[in-house]
Amino acid sequence: MHRSRVYAVLIDAPEAEAAQAAKFWAAALGVKVGSFPPQPQFTTLHQALPGLVTTVQAVDDAPRIHLDIETDDPDAETERLTSLGAEQVSQWEECRILRVPGGHLVCVLPVESEREVFAAQATVWP
Repeated sequence: MHRSRVYAVLIDAPEAEAAQAAKFWAAALGVKVGSFPPQPQFTTLHQALPGLVTTVQAVDDAPRIHLDIETDDPDAETERLTSLGAEQVSQWEECRILRVPGGHLVCVLPVESEREVFAAQATVWP
């Protein structure tokens, strides 16, 4: 048994356009931006989607939007999603990157949110 939940929505933008994208989304959504010093490729859009982390991420790839799923068992969650048709395409630090049917990316990562939030909002999987 393990638990998981959607933790974040990431707006991936090519590195050269990420700062402009963050400014656009902050103005469009009426929110403030913030940096994430440990990982400078992320710019947080504070309270853009209440209950979820919303971030612009500078990438060396095409623009897209992807979801981060946090879990208390990354192996089990990755196995659950691959059994549904996803394919693990890479890994970055503790984050497993999966391509799901339809071509979108989903990242599976260990719990990032506060434990109380995770416990209250996560789905329990057999």
